[in-house]
Amino acid sequence: MDILEKINMKKTVRVVALLLADLVLINLAQFLALYIRFEFSMAALRESGFLDSVIRFAPFYSLMCIILFGLFGLYNSLWAYVSMKEATHAGEAALIAGLLQHICMMALKLPVPRSFPVMNTLLLAFFIVVERFAYRLVRTVYQEHGYDRRVRTMLIGAGAGGDMVIRELSTSPQSHNKIVCIIDDQRKKHGLHLAGIPVVGGRDKILEAVKQYRVSEIIFAIPSCSHSQRREILNICQSTGCPIKTLPGLVDIANGKVTVQKLRKVDIEDLLGRDSVSVNSGEIGLHIRNKTVLVTGGGGSIGSELCRQVAKNQPRRLIIFDIYENNAYAIQQELLRTCPGLNLVVLIGSVRDKKRVRMIFEQYRPEIVYHAAAHKHVPLMEDSPNEAVKNNVFGTYNVAEAADEYGVETFVLISSDKAVNPTNVMGATKRICEMIIQMFARRSAATRFVAVRFGNVLGSNGSVIPLFRRQIETGGPVTVTHRDIIRYFMTIPEAVSLVMQAGVYAKGGEIFVLDMGDPVRIDDLARKMIRLSGLEPDVDIRIVYTGLRPGEKLYEELLMSEEGLEKTANNLIFVGHPNGFSDAELEKGLDRLYILCQENSPDICDEIAAIVKTYHREGEPLPAQEEEKVPVHS
Repeated sequence: MDILEKINMKKTVRVVALLLADLVLINLAQFLALYIRFEFSMAALRESGFLDSVIRFAPFYSLMCIILFGLFGLYNSLWAYVSMKEATHAGEAALIAGLLQHICMMALKLPVPRSFPVMNTLLLAFFIVVERFAYRLVRTVYQEHGYDRRVRTMLIGAGAGGDMVIRELSTSPQSHNKIVCIIDDQRKKHGLHLAGIPVVGGRDKILEAVKQYRVSEIIFAIPSCSHSQRREILNICQSTGCPIKTLPGLVDIANGKVTVQKLRKVDIEDLLGRDSVSVNSGEIGLHIRNKTVLVTGGGGSIGSELCRQVAKNQPRRLIIFDIYENNAYAIQQELLRTCPGLNLVVLIGSVRDKKRVRMIFEQYRPEIVYHAAAHKHVPLMEDSPNEAVKNNVFGTYNVAEAADEYGVETFVLISSDKAVNPTNVMGATKRICEMIIQMFARRSAATRFVAVRFGNVLGSNGSVIPLFRRQIETGGPVTVTHRDIIRYFMTIPEAVSLVMQAGVYAKGGEIFVLDMGDPVRIDDLARKMIRLSGLEPDVDIRIVYTGLRPGEKLYEELLMSEEGLEKTANNLIFVGHPNGFSDAELEKGLDRLYILCQENSPDICDEIAAIVKTYHREGEPLPAQEEEKVPVHS
């Protein structure tokens, strides 16, 4: 029997029990109305003959009352949470039942005392209301004396979100939570009560209140607070060892869609998230509206989010180009469902295929290109450097060349912080991609070529967070390459917002960089994720340090020291001035690189190093000029 069947069975039993109880009370009220009228004398009552009249009409009256109670919704309410609304409905139903009884008995010439209809109606209404409130009273007393099996819960937030959570938890039959205390940073609320629950203080009282109120679970219900505030509060909550749940977003609060089912466990993204980059949606809308937009790698983590955000800005046509048909199909079906009016084209193919790329540009004439197609996994590219060059370098060259030939307005390359002083093939190929874009920017008369560089994306395919989740789910160990390794993180929507804003700012040749905030120690991240799962690091789940992988750095930089740094209109988006290099030398290097990768040469990394002067492989000393790094952070 599944949960829905169990809920329906309980409801049926409750309604049947209530019906039987009502039948008893309906007839008891009639008898007492007569009994009181004859001053509690059974002999006088029998001699009057009125009792016979009431008994003869009783079956019809009982059925009449049950139907009226059903019409007034008295069998759909929860006993445990009966309120004045139900009491009012019970009174109204009893009054109508009394009037109908009096009319029918007069029509059938069944005599009763003149006072009987009034007394019967009053007694019936009283019995029905008391019956329903009695269950609530007994249940409350039962809970107050320590027999409540619900989870003792702390609520963070005494605002609209918190109020909706309390109401939902108090009325939902699927709820197993009992809110026992509330935390809110607004001092004016301290000492007050929300729905009878005390607001015990601000975030500094969380640890104390968890002990005092024997809290077993925490619900975070401040959807309007910034990411930095959320992170600070959740870090305190995390140290309590209690499971933490949170609300969805402000939209769901505004629409009144808060339900027990929408409460979710706190993810590591909640602890790492930063205040969102504020972009000019009006500018982005004007930039994209009524344009044909091409997204290469449109089925990937970044590419698919690009497609979602482009679709919202009313393009003339959106073209998704990806080699992986499963990913392309998934985003196609999503957009067909969420944007039914979108002119959507989904094409399968590889950016390596120069003829296929040119055919797409010739047929559809895109005006904006977001180039997200790339191999990005560092260790895999170390083992297959020729494939990294074929896909990343020459795939980018093919798309950029077609964009220039067919007069694309704006071309945006998705780059990586690993392109800075690269220590791996993936990063070095991304730096060559940036150089290609810079070269085309100098050559092109019509197309603005730019690159966008950012760090790790939370939850993207192949990132460390999904890996840690899988390792925790299987009981560990969680593998961390080095105790001191750090990374910058951002959310996928944030990264895509930057990409789209960069397209608006583009003049040609820029490398746009995001203020990535503070770096995160991967070791700390692993420990937080283990605790969020309700487990203790190195006790329930071991952390194993495996050593740096080939080509992996302890840190990632977002800017080369020679590039400098300038602000844009958005104070979280910067422009790095590109390093000088010879276009002719780059072309010669690309020619040599093409021959080597087609031959699958084992020496291809030497040619990569000849093109990217800042590329240093494992075991090579770091050149003096590269020791200075300019990470971008707040």
